[in-house]
Amino acid sequence: MTDDLYEKGLEIRRAVVGAAYVDKSLADADDFTRPFQELVTRYCWGEVWSRPGLERSERSIINLAMISALNRPQELKLHIRGALRNGLTRDQIREIFLQVSIYCGIPAGLDSFRVAKEVFAEIDSQGDTPAA
Repeated sequence: MTDDLYEKGLEIRRAVVGAAYVDKSLADADDFTRPFQELVTRYCWGEVWSRPGLERSERSIINLAMISALNRPQELKLHIRGALRNGLTRDQIREIFLQVSIYCGIPAGLDSFRVAKEVFAEIDSQGDTPAA
C-alpha cells in the first residue's frame, strides 16, 4: 500500500521509533499482519502524529503516560527510545513515570521505571544516544 498518507506516516514512524525497527516490522509482516502494519503506518503515524497542535515531544509525553497506564512494556520500551529521539530527557521521562505512579498506581510506575532503566542501560552500553 502506498499513498501520501502512508508515505508521510512511514517517514514519521521511522524518525520516531527508528528505521531499523520499522523496516523489520514491515519486512516481517505477512498476509495476516500486513493490514495492521498499514493501518498503524497510515492512521497512527500519517494521520495523527502529523497533525498540527502538538509537537512530537508532547505526543511522546502522552504516549509514555498512556502506555505505562496500559502496562504495555514492549511498546513502552519502543516509545522511550522514541521520546529520547523527540528531545525528551531522562529527567523528563522520570517525571512522567512519577506522575504515572500517583495516578495509575505504584505497580504501573514501578514497571515503567524498570523498563526505562533497561532501555537506558542498552543505550549506554551501545553508545547509542538517540537524544539527551
